[in-house]
Formats: sequence, structure tokens, C-alpha cells
Amino acid sequence: MKKPKILITNDDGIEAKGIWHLWNALKGKADLTVVAPASEKSGTSLGLTLRSPITLNPFKWEGGTSAWKVTGTPADCVRFGMRILLEEKPDLIVSGINYGSNAGRGVLYSGTVGGVIEGALRNVPGIAFSSTSMTDPNFEAIEPYIFPLVENVLNHPLSSGTILNVNFPSHQKEFKGIKLARQGKGMWIEKPDERIHPDGDAYYWHGGEWEHHPEHEESDVALLENGFITAVPIHIDQLTDYKFLERRKEDFEAYFK
Repeated sequence: MKKPKILITNDDGIEAKGIWHLWNALKGKADLTVVAPASEKSGTSLGLTLRSPITLNPFKWEGGTSAWKVTGTPADCVRFGMRILLEEKPDLIVSGINYGSNAGRGVLYSGTVGGVIEGALRNVPGIAFSSTSMTDPNFEAIEPYIFPLVENVLNHPLSSGTILNVNFPSHQKEFKGIKLARQGKGMWIEKPDERIHPDGDAYYWHGGEWEHHPEHEESDVALLENGFITAVPIHIDQLTDYKFLERRKEDFEAYFK
């Protein structure tokens, strides 16, 4: 049986442990190509590198897997991977395994998720994988769940323009199972750390802290707190607010006549 072609990327950089574990969970089961940032690109979402040149350099990987490090963002990696490095379109794009949660509205900022969204815009389905632990994720415990999730998406295709955003609870909790969930409302907000330059001017490190919101019991945020792995189908193909369009179209256009 022909193996699926899978493009692997991340936003923590090609030398991060998480991407190795993602590859390790899929090796032998798919035709894999790794195209990942040369350095950490967290929080870049769909950001592109437009004001400096991008280089694509071969990177030595185990098992003869073709791997490339890119001086750009995850979205750059997918764009250049598909346009320059791959001979044909992959069957799936997987991204991660990220250090830290990409649940709730944090999905909008995530470079991990941005990589698979970039693929979905090109009609390639994708799965983003993240651990809620930012310091010491138990990647070994996560690995056994990777291929079954990939296999499910390959055998039961996502809707066009939809990606799957998967998050794993912290290593302090046992996984109670997997839940297909709705997106929560929690998100990372700024926590500026002010410093003083020797010339007397203030400067800041962005910093961040999790902002809690009332959550639906079937949201990814709530389920993760209860020890479940969550998978949220995120639809990005059409962002139009149709209710607003239908309700306001006539009055809105009349206002400008």
C-alpha cells in the first residue's frame, strides 16, 4: 500500500525536541519531509518574511529523511516547501509538537497552527499538535496518539478549508481520552516586563500570561483542564459573518447612496 506523503513543520525550530518526536511517531508509516524554521518562530501565526532573504539549507536527519531548515516562519516553510522542495503536493501537513498550549483563542497567534493553515489555504489538510506544558512536555506519552490521529484524518478527510488543532494536557495529568471539542475562549495576553537601558530609556520584553474566561464544558480549554486530549476542527476557508451580512446589507449600502 502506498504510504501517504506528509510534510512536517513547527514553530519551535528544527532542532526542538517536539518535532523529532512528531517525526518519530510517524516514521515508517509515511513518506516524510521535514521543512522547519532554522530558529524559534513562536507567535508568528501566518506571518511571512518579506524584508530579508530566505535561505533553505539541507539539514541532516535520521533514517534518510529529507529535511530542510528555513530562515523564515512556519508559513514560509510550507510555502517554500510546497513550491520549491516537494515534487508533488503532500497528502497532509503536520506541525509541532509545540511547547505550550494552543487551545482557545490562542490559536490565532500560533505559528504551529499557522503552518497548517497555510497548507489548508492550498487545499492540503493539516493537524497542529501542542502540549500544554511549556517546560517539560512528556513527548513519549504523546507519541502513541500521533499516528492514530493522522490515520483518522487521512481515512476520514476534513472538510475543505478545515484543520485539526490538537492539544495534550500537561504531563502531570493522565490522559483520560480524546475529545472532539469546540474552541474555548482562553488566550495568552501580554505581561510586559519593563527594563531600563543604560542610556536611561525604558524597553520591554513582551511576556505573557493565560487569561481565563468562562468556558463551555465541551471547549478545548475546559476539557484539557480535566485531563482530556482535545481535537478542535478549525474552519478557515470562509471567514465572512453571514448573519451580519444578511442583517445589515440593505441598510449598510443604503447609508452610502
